[in-house]
Amino acid sequence: MPPHPSPHVQRARAELAGRLRDIRKDAGISGRELAGRCGWSESKSSRIENARTPPSDADIRVWCRACAAEDRAPDLIAANRQSAEAHGEWRRLQRTGLRRLQETTGDLYRRTGTFRVYVSDVVPGFLQTAGYASALLSSIAEFRGTPDDVSEAVAARMRRNEVLRKGGHRFSFVLEESVLRHRLCGAETMAAQLGHLLGVMDLPNVALGIVPFSERRIVWPMPTFTIFDDTRVHADTLDAASTLTQPGQVELYARAYGRLSRQAVRGAAARSLIADAVASLD
Repeated sequence: MPPHPSPHVQRARAELAGRLRDIRKDAGISGRELAGRCGWSESKSSRIENARTPPSDADIRVWCRACAAEDRAPDLIAANRQSAEAHGEWRRLQRTGLRRLQETTGDLYRRTGTFRVYVSDVVPGFLQTAGYASALLSSIAEFRGTPDDVSEAVAARMRRNEVLRKGGHRFSFVLEESVLRHRLCGAETMAAQLGHLLGVMDLPNVALGIVPFSERRIVWPMPTFTIFDDTRVHADTLDAASTLTQPGQVELYARAYGRLSRQAVRGAAARSLIADAVASLD
């Protein structure tokens, strides 16, 4: 017997079933008529609509076609494919330590052409020095009570971050000014990290912007997220890491990134903000 689905999977199935039910109702047809148009039994429609049976991709396409809503199918299929791994509790992801978590994203990083990264709390992993990463990962390990493999995790992160200097990848970063000010390590380590940011800005494949404290907001600060090409988003919260692949979800984050990016200063203005943060360490 297959394992009982997790609460997250159950919620995802119920949400998908509700969206399919709404599409049928918007089309103004009954469950019986839908089944007839789809060429299957009325009980199958009922099981799908009440989240007792997960639909296949083909089922979703047929359902949407029967309701004259073919344009809704891609989002629904992407939602259907998002497994329990798409929403992983940090406690589970990190239970074997932090090193393995750094290594699991290596293939994704290598095959991604364009990265768009927004952070409001800490320097993004791509741009971290070993000293800063060590302080941050030590704090995470202590807070979550994970096995102490910080040294190995830092080394894995540094290897993973070699993608920054290898051809074929472009990076766009938007940092809140608060990222420059949060002291997660000693002054010397923080100064080295801020100096590293200045150096990274010279790379031809990197665009780095900073949203100043003084900027009048057109969009609010939000939790960290990364957009991989135009197909995938990783969004982090305190308790979990979510992978979002529905076209509508990716488009929403891309729109938010665009607005945040428009509020960021770059070039000399961004360097001035970093220099001020370094000076404040004295």
